[in-house]
Amino acid sequence: DPCQNGGHWTGMGCLCPPNVDGALCQFGASTINITAELGPSVMMLTRVTNRNFSEDMGDTSSTAYRSFVDEFGRTMDRIYHNISGYRGTRVLTLTRGSVVVNYKVLLHPSAGDTSLDHRAWELLEAANTAAQPQNCSHSAEGLCFSTFSSRAARAEVLALNATELCRKYAPANFRQYYYPYHTHNSFLCITNCTLNVPGSINCNNG
Repeated sequence: DPCQNGGHWTGMGCLCPPNVDGALCQFGASTINITAELGPSVMMLTRVTNRNFSEDMGDTSSTAYRSFVDEFGRTMDRIYHNISGYRGTRVLTLTRGSVVVNYKVLLHPSAGDTSLDHRAWELLEAANTAAQPQNCSHSAEGLCFSTFSSRAARAEVLALNATELCRKYAPANFRQYYYPYHTHNSFLCITNCTLNVPGSINCNNG
């Protein structure tokens, strides 16, 4: 397997983990945008009943993990897209039974009086009233699931300083090269090779 930094060989090329680039997954991404990660979120727990957990789903670089997370993300986008402030989902862990998904729903800060606890209730209600496939066999298209837990989570930016946040989200082998960079409405983690930022250098030659 020629892939580096947690990449997975597919038989035709390397499938790289998030924030890793290159044909062999040999580079860290030039820019990591963690803006959505720092806002309010809701922790959710869902059991997908028509998929079976396999050992390789515990490996975030495996094809099985990536395929399931992609399908799960598309399903949740369809369910939550009408929820005010919805930004997306982030899967945290997959475990047995059939597949238990621990994930968080990323949200924009509320512009009104709606509390985060109320938004957590809205998300739980949306998940449990969503239309699901009539055929819930393991070969069926679409996911059948039950969501049984939601918990509001405050903005993570309060817990860690900016440099620590970048090192948390950067690929393990490259963490020391990233530093925080704020724009008007974004929080980025960049390196000296990131283009179009103050102090950047041309790293095309290595």
